[in-house]
Amino acid sequence: MYQVVKSALLKNGELMIRVSEGTKFELHLHNVKFHDEEELIEIDAGHETYWISGREIVYFWIHRLRE
Repeated sequence: MYQVVKSALLKNGELMIRVSEGTKFELHLHNVKFHDEEELIEIDAGHETYWISGREIVYFWIHRLRE
């Protein structure tokens, strides 16, 4: 799932993920770093930094505005 999420973020610029424990995170290109060797996603949330294992991602979705 790590590579799928990475590709989707690079393509769309932002997306949401849900991890196995139920927590949701919003990812943006400007505040996310990918660590391919460990399959970790680092999210800089300003006051906090989150490390998400690619193995813990259950699903993701992309924000779309309705027209």
